[in-house]
Amino acid sequence: MGVKLKDLVVVKTIDMESLRDRTIGIDAYNWLYQFLSVIRDRFTGEPLRNSKGQITSHLSGLFYRTAKLLECGIKPIYVFDGRPPDFKLKTLEERRKIRQEAEEKWKEAVEKGEEAMKYAQAAVRLTTGMKDEAKKLLDVMGVSWVQAPSEGEAQISAMVKSGQLWAGASSDYDSLLFGMPRLVRNLNIVGRKKLPGKQAYVDVNPELIELENTLSTLGINQDQLILLGILVGTDFAPGVKGIGPKTALKIVKEDKSLEKIKASVKWESEVSIEDVFEFFKNPPTEKIEVAEKKSDLVELKRMLIEDYGFGEDRIKSTLEKLAEVKKSASSGLNKFLK
Repeated sequence: MGVKLKDLVVVKTIDMESLRDRTIGIDAYNWLYQFLSVIRDRFTGEPLRNSKGQITSHLSGLFYRTAKLLECGIKPIYVFDGRPPDFKLKTLEERRKIRQEAEEKWKEAVEKGEEAMKYAQAAVRLTTGMKDEAKKLLDVMGVSWVQAPSEGEAQISAMVKSGQLWAGASSDYDSLLFGMPRLVRNLNIVGRKKLPGKQAYVDVNPELIELENTLSTLGINQDQLILLGILVGTDFAPGVKGIGPKTALKIVKEDKSLEKIKASVKWESEVSIEDVFEFFKNPPTEKIEVAEKKSDLVELKRMLIEDYGFGEDRIKSTLEKLAEVKKSASSGLNKFLK
């Protein structure tokens, strides 16, 4: 879900060209969930499937979007979530119940011939098998991925701080609470996007959020930003009822310490505010050497067609573009695919 900081962060609209030759860490779970949510029948909500009935929405999104990044000269490194903190388990259980309820409503809507897309999107599941398929696809594409010990966004933030990555890419703002210096949004949906419930489209461009710029503009430090996010609500605790981003900003400016803030609000979550603060402040991360990988476009074509049922005509132009990227790499013009 992510913390709601949209109305407070300082956003700079950029273009894809400005990210050329940049190494970007991608929140893999965030993107895969988005692909599974969006790549569906607009009325029934059915995900993309092959002739065997296997869901391929996540693979379709991952293949085409990753190919686009490589074509634009961007080096993506996907980071997958590891074990969540114990205090997040209740949130995950609540989400599971919400998905179950959404699935029932989805089935009812389909049976009645009613539009079911909104229920289908709320019922999205990312299975272990889907994660493994995604990693296998990235391997064959020659794109690196790493396994985080805990939250992927925390690992990406640590890698940006260390200089391994230039920025992280996610739709959520949680990365900022983990101290990510640069966050890029919309990389997974750049292009024309249909407005929900309308026959209208808008152009979507990448957005760059620089942490120091946001902190300076808001007049707060990193600890205050974490506390602000906690008051609004995060994936780990629901926050304080009735407190939105602007009110939270006012509170953290007046009561600058965790102790004072805790005393001034009604914290009702079973998860302690101290535990959430400490997790954002010092999350589990590891120093990970990112292994360079070689693409195998012959195997990629075979995998997409034979294993996952993609039409050859459908993937032809994208494979040709990947071949051009690989050719440039071998001539020393591009180091992303070897």
